[in-house]
Amino acid sequence: MAVPDPRRELRDRLLDAELLFPTGVEGLYARSEIYQGILNAVDAMVHRWGSGLEATMVYLPPVLSRTTFDSTNYLQSFPDLMGSVHVFRGNDRDHAELLRRVEADGDWPALLEPGEVVLSSAACHALYPMCSGRLPAGGRRYEVSGFCFRHEPSTDPARMQAFNMHEVVYVGDPDEAQRHRDEGLAHGLDLLRGLGLEVTPIPANDPFFGRLGSALAAGQLEEELKLEGVSPIYSPEHPTAIMSANCHRDHFGLPFGIETDSGEVAHSACVAFGVDRIAVALLARHGFDPADWPGPVRAQLFR
Repeated sequence: MAVPDPRRELRDRLLDAELLFPTGVEGLYARSEIYQGILNAVDAMVHRWGSGLEATMVYLPPVLSRTTFDSTNYLQSFPDLMGSVHVFRGNDRDHAELLRRVEADGDWPALLEPGEVVLSSAACHALYPMCSGRLPAGGRRYEVSGFCFRHEPSTDPARMQAFNMHEVVYVGDPDEAQRHRDEGLAHGLDLLRGLGLEVTPIPANDPFFGRLGSALAAGQLEEELKLEGVSPIYSPEHPTAIMSANCHRDHFGLPFGIETDSGEVAHSACVAFGVDRIAVALLARHGFDPADWPGPVRAQLFR
């Protein structure tokens, strides 16, 4: 007898209810009006916090320049998660060969070349080149919102390949970056608990690739540079991260030439909300019709 998979079961229920729609690729979904309404409400909730911090709101596209991507060190750390955009640059003869291969189910992608953009894997990556140069006293805060991509095909609806992320980012002095991370984590947990979600903070690490990745992950855990808010969407034994709070130190300040007002290399920190994961957690917790959700949850979300 097959062992029940709660992740697949929830995915199938969301599809049957037509909150999500399949696209033929695992982890890639079209969204219903109701589901998108939940995403919009979560975005608005985070924005109310960010605007209170006088953060500059930036809406980012789902792609970023290859030059920016190369400077983030993402390829060295997570080559298995990234996605590259390839384009056709050929002539008429190349086009004829392209069509021949398409019709013959041949290797037509081999005729494409890398474009000038890649798919964005984290909403804040496109922000840092905008910060190059010397920052004003006290640094700057930003909100960034956008679609992200990570190549993680899965039947888990809380682990999509294309998903929404909303971050509140600080760039500036090291001490203030640490404070932004710590206070932002506490505030983010309060926001999510106010939605009736069980959320617990834990030290975490990113899924670094390869042998070097094990050492990087261990260091990240030891120094608690990454903290996650996890929620038992499926079970208490295997909770899912629905937000994170991260200290980058000078990881972005150095390659992008970002300086504090005193001329030191700037540090950065972000508090990231997985908007789709929060939506899935809400649907799993409160049911598939937001009109029936508890009054306090609706009051906080749908203002």
